[in-house]
Amino acid sequence: MQATEQLTDLLNAARCGDSDAAQAAYDLVYAELKRWAAQSLRRLPTGATLTPTALVHEVYVRFSEHTTKPLRDRGHFFALAARAMRQILIDHARRRSSRKRGGDVAGTDLDSALSLSGDDLLRALEIDEALRTLEARDTDLAQLVEWHFFAGLNFQEIADATGRHERTVRRDWELARAFLRRELGQTA
Repeated sequence: MQATEQLTDLLNAARCGDSDAAQAAYDLVYAELKRWAAQSLRRLPTGATLTPTALVHEVYVRFSEHTTKPLRDRGHFFALAARAMRQILIDHARRRSSRKRGGDVAGTDLDSALSLSGDDLLRALEIDEALRTLEARDTDLAQLVEWHFFAGLNFQEIADATGRHERTVRRDWELARAFLRRELGQTA
């Protein structure tokens, strides 16, 4: 609990212009963010140009540029970090697909899409679009997908961060997966 309150205080002080607090907050979460980034990047093809370090640094830049509201707690911070990772990975996929593939998008199976094997980053774009639709209907389910798929957290880590039981998180994952399959035009 102490570390959680410390992070929240540091992040809010940093938002008010305290550069020492910003550095202390970044140091406090850097290792965890880098682990998330490594998990997330495992889904990308081996030729991907992003590294965990580059992804974490980009998250930091986006976070510092766009966060103007106070943070409620550690979970709020990590929700924002997961959102930033999602945006960075989607932007990366868009840049790569526009240069290499011309934009002819084909439907994919969600389970295959979640692994992002090979050089098909268009799957991430399809999931992002379906996730936007899910987010309009249920923000909690969308956040679960974001944390699991784009930030690479496992179900226990998500349960810990949200204060829910792992079984509840797994049940919600199944709901989100079913919704996304339908949005992607796949049968269950």
